[in-house]
Amino acid sequence: MTSPVFSVFSVSWTLLLPLLVESIPIFTKTFPLDCSDVYSNGQTLCGVYTIYPTEDTPVQVYCDMECGEGQAKHEKWTVFQRRMDGSVNFFRPWEHYKKGFGSLNGEYWLGLENLHQITRKGKYELKVDLQDFEGASVYAQYTSFSVESENNGYKLNVNGFINGGAGDSMVVHNGQKFSTFDKDQDLDALGNCAKRYLGAFWYQKCHDANPNGIYMWGHNGTYFATGNVWNTWKGLDKGLKYIAMKIRPVAK
Repeated sequence: MTSPVFSVFSVSWTLLLPLLVESIPIFTKTFPLDCSDVYSNGQTLCGVYTIYPTEDTPVQVYCDMECGEGQAKHEKWTVFQRRMDGSVNFFRPWEHYKKGFGSLNGEYWLGLENLHQITRKGKYELKVDLQDFEGASVYAQYTSFSVESENNGYKLNVNGFINGGAGDSMVVHNGQKFSTFDKDQDLDALGNCAKRYLGAFWYQKCHDANPNGIYMWGHNGTYFATGNVWNTWKGLDKGLKYIAMKIRPVAK
């Protein structure tokens, strides 16, 4: 015969079990999508970190945050393109630009697919930092930036220009698909802009910005428009010492 006391406790636990289960906290692993998430997780210094454009694909990236004395605080930029010394060849085929290449502490390209996966999940802004060989530094900023899927040619959407002295060399590239020397998606009826200007970018007919062109050490009229140029600042015949393109979520 069952004890009355045992029966009472059996009934009590049966009634309480659903409440106890509901009250147990569920811990899930968080995957940082970009450098803003990395910053929120307590990593506030500039450097290389791992992000997850998709949860099953870890990707390393350089985060431009607080790099030292004089650096603006709470930057949280995810750098997807950087040129600084000509050490990496940027005249590469489609698959390289799709997946990414280069040295994370130096010159590199994050990858078009990673850019698409990041920017499809929220609203992002773009900043382009530029420096010439004389030491002058300027920037161009855009309040809206996204890259569409490969099926749409990794089409660029960039708007909301804010002038930091560089002028707007991206306006003609807005709405364009990405082109490389082995995949021509530009609007130029005369041929492939990537082949002609030795780069890869969201070319139209052809460009005002060629950040992935050949690295030129300043002015070089021989390689007109084929270098890493920003037309609205230094024209098409003067390569820049430093170019970095970076994104972050738009503050709500």
